[in-house]
Amino acid sequence: MSLINETHDINLTSWVSSANNAECDFPIQNLPFAEFRTKGTDEAFRGGVAIGDQVIDLVKLSHLNIFTGDAKTALDAASESTLNTFMGLGQQYWSALRLALSKALREGAQQQKEIESTLITQADIEFSLPCRIGDYTDFYTSIYHATAVGSLFRPDNPLLPNYKWVPIGYHGRSSSIDVSGQTFHRPQGQTKAPDADVPSFGPCKRLDYELELGIYLGKGNALGDAIAIENAENHVFGFCVFNDWSARDLQAWEYQPLGPFLAKNFASTVSPWIVTTEALAPYRTSWTRDENDPQPMEYLESAANREQGAFDIQMDVKIQTEKMRSEGHSPTRVSTSSFKHSYWTVAQMVTHHTVNGCNFMPGDMLGSGTQSGPTHEEAGSLLELSRGGKEKITLSNGEQRSFLEDGDNVIMRGWCEKSGFARIGFGSVESTVLAAK
Repeated sequence: MSLINETHDINLTSWVSSANNAECDFPIQNLPFAEFRTKGTDEAFRGGVAIGDQVIDLVKLSHLNIFTGDAKTALDAASESTLNTFMGLGQQYWSALRLALSKALREGAQQQKEIESTLITQADIEFSLPCRIGDYTDFYTSIYHATAVGSLFRPDNPLLPNYKWVPIGYHGRSSSIDVSGQTFHRPQGQTKAPDADVPSFGPCKRLDYELELGIYLGKGNALGDAIAIENAENHVFGFCVFNDWSARDLQAWEYQPLGPFLAKNFASTVSPWIVTTEALAPYRTSWTRDENDPQPMEYLESAANREQGAFDIQMDVKIQTEKMRSEGHSPTRVSTSSFKHSYWTVAQMVTHHTVNGCNFMPGDMLGSGTQSGPTHEEAGSLLELSRGGKEKITLSNGEQRSFLEDGDNVIMRGWCEKSGFARIGFGSVESTVLAAK
């Protein structure tokens, strides 16, 4: 489990002046990783680290030969066209590079003049996926979301009896995950109206977003070896904001008996920056389970998980319609939530996923499942906000939505704030719905 150290000190400032803005997503206390290149070029993608409104080109930094030891090994790996090798090195190397970068970027650092040559403005770059996502598993960790959705699909039995015993998940489709800026065509498939005798085929009519976190795995485990909960977070490299698009009408018809299929595999979008688990150490919080609920089985229980297993990551969703863009209207915020409400922790997800001997590879990703809070305003999907499509949401320009329409752009953000520590952010993930082909 990552602990608070000198890299989290609120008093640290950077010689990159934009990083010292209190509202900045990427102060020196953050230092997230991505894969980037100069916008509009055919350059090779390479590793980068955000600082203020700039990015450190890790290839250029590596060529300077400033770092040594574990930090140098980690830097060389992080310079590659994907972050997989770096992610597979493990916590010792991640921490060594983070500390070296922190020291080199601090106000008064001797390496300032050299490192200045490695900077590029974020406005001038474009992103690829930060790593090769070999496998992706989507969990269902918000009991508020599970109960609300269950009541719509199964009003007589909204929360299935296994939910409070098992971190529920399903294996998703990694090939359709793309980075922020993704556009995709409205999916088509079979649907069946409640009053119809037979299903029909055509474009999805109840397209929805899902506000989630993506959790990137680092160092893997051998096939057949389980990861104990005490060691689980040593395998977690970091987090992103994740929009797991859903076709609710396709889902309602297909999901029994084997769960999500075409309703979930047509598109998923991640924010480009991976905020490391170590950067999130100050924003940990205690995790509890209602005393009236079943308590976790022994393999899912630990004192550390109780004390600091949850993360207070704030999240929100905005919608900007095609009309809003053409008329210059800003996006409308429709909901906010926090990952601290999760019924299951990251450590429990990792542990349960491998308890049967399943093996992780560096770059594999877990989805948290839609993160809805205890109030209606904290719902992480339109399905919940519109109460199954029965109520419309009014946007700032007067347009209304129960589900998404063609041309709608969905923007999600994540950030952490806590007294005594710097605010850090995840940046944003946004993508736009195109008409069905």
